[in-house]
Amino acid sequence: MQSIIRNFAVGAAIALCAPFASAAVLNFDDIVGPDGFAVVPGNYGGLDWSASGLNVFTAQGAPFTPHSGPGQVTTDWIDGGPIASTIRFLAPTVFNGAWFSGYEDSSVRFDLYVGGQLVASSAALQLSAASAFLDAGWDGAIDSVVVRTGAQGSYAMDDFTFVDAAEVPEPGVPALLLAGVGGLLVLRRKQQGPRP
Repeated sequence: MQSIIRNFAVGAAIALCAPFASAAVLNFDDIVGPDGFAVVPGNYGGLDWSASGLNVFTAQGAPFTPHSGPGQVTTDWIDGGPIASTIRFLAPTVFNGAWFSGYEDSSVRFDLYVGGQLVASSAALQLSAASAFLDAGWDGAIDSVVVRTGAQGSYAMDDFTFVDAAEVPEPGVPALLLAGVGGLLVLRRKQQGPRP
């Protein structure tokens, strides 16, 4: 019986971790225009970018250092001021974060939403010419992420990383697995009887 419980616990641990094993990474290298500049397509990577106002560029110069490949995204340089770029997932998705570089007098952060309600905000990342990863700071599924900064054109974003929505477990699956393991442990104790 103990080996059955051990095998079930190992299987449950694998099932809980498997959905987070493979992440989708959008590097923007495949949408660069002929002059090194292009608008992010509205459905790029299976996400809705139509409200993002983000553009792809390949100019590699300080302070915009790519993390990988030539493609990076940034806001439009027209009309300065605070900026928020919304990226929507087509199904509840776990968002991991992205790589950023940019002007040292600016910072960037993520606001994470489900059903129009803010559920979490990341820490703010102080920008620099060295590309750095900004973790989303939230392990739950979301349906949209807003990238916020203090000024347009202050950052370059690269390697936008998330777990494919098809791999995110249904809400309650981990709880059901843990309840099953707990039930097996209780059953095992009952079968063993009271301890002397």
